[in-house]
Amino acid sequence: MNTKYFILLAAAFIMTAFGANAQIQMPQASPPAKVSQLVGLTQISLEYSRPSVRGRKIFGELVPYGEVWRTGANAATTFEFSTDVTIEGKPLPAGKYALYSIPGKSTWTLIFYKNTSLWGAIGYDSKDDVFRVQVPALKSKKSVETFQVEFGDITDSGSTVSLRWEKSGAAFRIETEVDPIVMKQIEEQVINNTPSNPGVYFQAATYYFNTNKDLQKALEWVTKSVEADPKYWTIHLKAKIEQKLGLNEAALKSAQTSMDMARKENNPDYVGLNERLIKSIK
Repeated sequence: MNTKYFILLAAAFIMTAFGANAQIQMPQASPPAKVSQLVGLTQISLEYSRPSVRGRKIFGELVPYGEVWRTGANAATTFEFSTDVTIEGKPLPAGKYALYSIPGKSTWTLIFYKNTSLWGAIGYDSKDDVFRVQVPALKSKKSVETFQVEFGDITDSGSTVSLRWEKSGAAFRIETEVDPIVMKQIEEQVINNTPSNPGVYFQAATYYFNTNKDLQKALEWVTKSVEADPKYWTIHLKAKIEQKLGLNEAALKSAQTSMDMARKENNPDYVGLNERLIKSIK
């Protein structure tokens, strides 16, 4: 092999290697984001890309009114739910869905979509819609530079998801099933069984107290927990249940006991909680 041919061959190899492997890494115009939020007993995973305004007019120009939008940038925004949920009152089975939207001046149409593999809205077909919901457009005086999707107003069973960009956006409510799941566990572990862990009695009593169920039963369970393993937090719950049942003398005694134990264990939070509880009883 002559020298000239060898040099040409080597140069070709180097160029091929660089073409295959060399890349310039730089910031993405619309960086991807992943958000995981536990709502009630449901894990919700969100994946989306976040474009910025960069001096452009967004809604009505870059994102036309009345047209299907990927609700972000790059691939479509997706939500994945670990259990069945409802969106604005409409049932949605557990699974992964793309979220498309049709922005408008006064309302947005939100589309939960079966196919999660599309690039943006290319190939979108309404036959793969799971359902659509219409919600009011959100308006704000302050401009949001980078598109954001946020979970807010979180309760034991739901959350409001807000979409905001520039000075507009939309929001929808997710609700999850909690009570049937928790009650099944209480029935299996407490009502139809005798738990070896006194903390399970405390959990069941806490749920009954928080959801205004049978307070006599809640008192019975928290008393069992306290008798088996007295803790200042379990005795504090006992005091709150007693107060709600109108058993003020017993509630004062329990709250004082809880406060004394909390002081001994240097927990100022529970000292304060009991001080306020005692004040409310008196």
